[in-house]
Amino acid sequence: MKKEASTKKTEMEKLFHEFKNAWVDLSDNDRELTFKMAGEYKKFLDMGKTERECVSKIVTMAKEKGFKNIRDLITSKKPLKEGMKIYASYKDKTVALFVIGKESIEKGMNIVGSHIDSPRLDLKASPLYEDAELALLKTHYYGGIKKYQWATIPLSMHGVIVKKDGSKISIAIGEDEDDPVFVVSDILPHLGKEQAAKKMSEGFTGEQLNVIIGNIPLKDKKIKEHIKLNILNILKEKYNMEEIDFVSAEIEIVPAGKARDAGLDRSLILAYGHDDRVCAFPSLKGIFEIEHPQKMAVALFTDKEEIGSVGNTGMCSAFFDNTVAELIALEKQEYNELYLRRALAQSKVLSADVNAGFDPSFPEVFDKRNSSYIGKGIILTKFTGSRGKSGANDAHAEFVGEIKNLFTANKIVWQASELGKVDAGGGGTIAYILANKGADVIDCGIAVLNMHAPFELVSKVDLFMTYKAYKAFLQS
Repeated sequence: MKKEASTKKTEMEKLFHEFKNAWVDLSDNDRELTFKMAGEYKKFLDMGKTERECVSKIVTMAKEKGFKNIRDLITSKKPLKEGMKIYASYKDKTVALFVIGKESIEKGMNIVGSHIDSPRLDLKASPLYEDAELALLKTHYYGGIKKYQWATIPLSMHGVIVKKDGSKISIAIGEDEDDPVFVVSDILPHLGKEQAAKKMSEGFTGEQLNVIIGNIPLKDKKIKEHIKLNILNILKEKYNMEEIDFVSAEIEIVPAGKARDAGLDRSLILAYGHDDRVCAFPSLKGIFEIEHPQKMAVALFTDKEEIGSVGNTGMCSAFFDNTVAELIALEKQEYNELYLRRALAQSKVLSADVNAGFDPSFPEVFDKRNSSYIGKGIILTKFTGSRGKSGANDAHAEFVGEIKNLFTANKIVWQASELGKVDAGGGGTIAYILANKGADVIDCGIAVLNMHAPFELVSKVDLFMTYKAYKAFLQS
């Protein structure tokens, strides 16, 4: 009787489910691959601190993997064939990679959509000024940040400058060991009584995010702003740039330094820009390994997600629709808008974006049973939004079940979560945009600590599981 009762209890216990730590059952071979992939990802981060740099790196890598520019196919009117690999980029800020499948595009696509912009400081149109024997740059923050986190840390400067003659030059200052870095100053604690009494959100204002750029004056004492002019002289000598050229420049201020291993066991990666390049990279690696998928496989890398997916390089733009329309025209040697609408409506999408990992130092904002955890694999997030799911894509149960079963069948460690407690806050992704076109979409990404801070933290094993998941989905 005792044996029967014990057996019955064991069978009943199978009804429970607990999401597991992905490191536990990781084979020696997969552990080796996990650390190898983390090294590749860190290099990708170091070479892509802005959306422009990411697109440049993605296109270079895609060409090396045999992807062809869609413009060349359009010019030659070359028909599509199964297995063809194609890329399309726009404005150097957004890019999509395609692997042509066995089925017609009209029957839908498997899409992994991520974004490659990250919170940062942008220079204003007239940024350079002199005050208190210092030259400084005025900035306007981009995306949701805690402003105080950007003070007193080493900063670098990346971007492009379009000069009055129309020529364009790229800059990246502060990443090499011999480069200078930049900094936003903060008040010393001895004089910070009033600042300390303010709300955290008011202790540092947007207009105080001024970047110190120099201190040496010109020797000519007749010149009023002699430190500012010395900086302009340096810019003229190095980049043939004048003050008016700031107006036609896109210069981003980001944290200086390389991505680093974190933890004594080196299980984590500390870096700027995990949100959302930690999802972009595994989707890139995954699509590079796709051959002859059933449906057309798509890895999409968008811009402007951090400010609402706006503009002609954001997900709300016509870029993706137009590109798919061009591919349909090449496939069928004609075009009908119905083909595009059918293709989008029958597509399946993993909205590849990060989620807030449970932080044991701040448990009060999380629902512990419905949070994502560092090291427990890729996350399925059925809905995001805020308050009563406002602004969310709420994935259908059928699609959630399909993806859940796909991951389980491919031995991918996964977990399910929401973004914090109800009414504690919220957030959004590009999911709702593709859902508005009729596609089945679910948010599916990686847990992050310190999200939107200058340096964010992720687990290497989550990165590896995400790569496996995206690859399995694209190939299905």
